[in-house]
Amino acid sequence: MTKARDNADGGASEFSELTDTTVSTADPTVSSNPASGVGHIWENKTSGGMYVLTDATAGANFWKNVGDGTGPVEPFNATGGTVTTSGSYTIHTFTSSGNFIVSGSKSVEYLVVAGGGGGGGDLSGGGGAGGFRTSTSFVITTQTYGITVGAGGAGNTSTSAGVNGNNSVFSTITSIGGGGGSGDQQAAAVGGSGGGGSSNTNPNGAAGTAGQGNAGGTSSGGAGYGAGSGGGGAGSVGENAGNGNGNGGDGGSGTSSSITGSSVGYAGGGGGGRDSRLSPSTQGIATDGGANGNSGGSGAAGFNAVANKGGGGGGGGYAGGDGGNGGSGIVIIRYLT
Repeated sequence: MTKARDNADGGASEFSELTDTTVSTADPTVSSNPASGVGHIWENKTSGGMYVLTDATAGANFWKNVGDGTGPVEPFNATGGTVTTSGSYTIHTFTSSGNFIVSGSKSVEYLVVAGGGGGGGDLSGGGGAGGFRTSTSFVITTQTYGITVGAGGAGNTSTSAGVNGNNSVFSTITSIGGGGGSGDQQAAAVGGSGGGGSSNTNPNGAAGTAGQGNAGGTSSGGAGYGAGSGGGGAGSVGENAGNGNGNGGDGGSGTSSSITGSSVGYAGGGGGGRDSRLSPSTQGIATDGGANGNSGGSGAAGFNAVANKGGGGGGGGYAGGDGGNGGSGIVIIRYLT
């Protein structure tokens, strides 16, 4: 150990003998609170790191790195979104775009769900769910993170496909907006999850994005009584429409997350539209934020998806029923308090 002073004059012979120093095999933490206060020097004799205490606040001390090491030891603080707590966790929920402002470094858990696709019009497919991405280990550092919460896509009118949902973004994480459900004269779209196929002209569902969602279902007219298939969801593919019975396909299931402290389902696909000429026939059913297909008679519209769950809109019915709107997405970040 290097001598702090020569022992001949009665001073300390070792660095560790000084009254305002600590020699340890570990770095200090924000809770390391020496009695000597500001100016205390901490040596990590294993790594060679050296730190000086520049802010002595119990439980929130700031140690400046002045030697070999990986940066300062500083208290963590973050703002942005709606802030809640659950047990030992602090949670930031963004239901609209904004900024997540961070001071310090911490590993966080995130959920990023994009906006769902709109349902198509006229015996049409349900919209695909917005892309669903989550992780329990993502390191954030001192900076401002722009948060984008994707809007849901509009359900289209007449024979057109629904509009794709918009992407949601947190740092390097991008979830892709859900694909619009097929209209009778326009094909389903690829998205986080793909839109469902429509009766007759465009029966095929579209693909989803790997790691974010699933494909939409396929429709089959049969005996003139076609129906729309379900949009894909984060948990499963959309259901195929009934063959000739006028029944719309169910939307693909979503995926549940407990990031808020309670289990909530997100990113369900929209249900396909039914053919009201054939009775009884049923519309496609949706879960986890997705919307059901049309339930009424000729020209009935599909239902709108739930806000901030990234579900797909419901498909419209026979004779030009409009598709329902996709649901907006959400971004949630949580960490140990």
